[in-house]
Amino acid sequence: MINFLKYKWVYGVISICVIIIGLFSVFRYGFSFSIDFIGGSIVEYKFDKKIDEKTVRAFFNKEKIKIFSLIVESDHTYLIKTESVDEKKEGIVRRLLETQQKTHIETLRFETVGPIMGRETQQKTVFASLIAIVGIFLYLTFAFSNFKYGLAAIVAMIHDFLVVLGSYSLLSHFFGAEVDTLFVTAVLTSLSFSVHDTIIVFDKIREYRKRDTITAFSVLANKAFTETIVRSLNNSLTTMLMLVALILLGGASTRFFVSALLIGIITGTYSSPFVATPLLDMLERRKR
Repeated sequence: MINFLKYKWVYGVISICVIIIGLFSVFRYGFSFSIDFIGGSIVEYKFDKKIDEKTVRAFFNKEKIKIFSLIVESDHTYLIKTESVDEKKEGIVRRLLETQQKTHIETLRFETVGPIMGRETQQKTVFASLIAIVGIFLYLTFAFSNFKYGLAAIVAMIHDFLVVLGSYSLLSHFFGAEVDTLFVTAVLTSLSFSVHDTIIVFDKIREYRKRDTITAFSVLANKAFTETIVRSLNNSLTTMLMLVALILLGGASTRFFVSALLIGIITGTYSSPFVATPLLDMLERRKR
């Protein structure tokens, strides 16, 4: 049996340091938001020959169209995110490029999101997150017949959310990652993974407590951790290896989504035994 609760203050210091660094980045650098949240247009062009990125930017600037980001993909394909433009203005830029660069352009994608739609997306994102948190808290409280289990799991979820948020702020500042609907998907998926791991440990603790009401709670928690850690690590490592492969070999459009998911899986695997369980032990000690 591993006495991992012996070092619970070390886990607390590690978590606090990581969260503080992340929050510093959030307040210092902020985020780069995609058009899903602020409104704008996405244009994806495929040229029949190589065109310099600066040249493409110059044509958009000539028509006074602000470019938020420009990603050069394979096969002479350019993914361009701009302020909101209509089809007429986009057509002018495309024809100018074709005429002056003597190339043929295939429009693979053209989408426009208005600022009102962007604000609605923000509101729905916050609302969905709150529903998920409240729902998980109520479910765990009911499933374990004890609100302390739900409270410990929610605190671990908040821990994971802050770690992912801070890490993504650093990715946004140094590598240009954008907060979009894919990032929201990655965060919610990571939180569900965290709760799944937490439930495994908590369920094993509950199983021991039903059979043994005399042994100290910390001893049962250590025993539960020892029996579940191998399964949790195996489950997490297989997922992490797949995500690392997607980061290295996948496309540029999904790289930051996969990175956020990888960070969430790592912190979710960490928080279940090293945040949720020590907190539950502290709540039990406080009760006694």
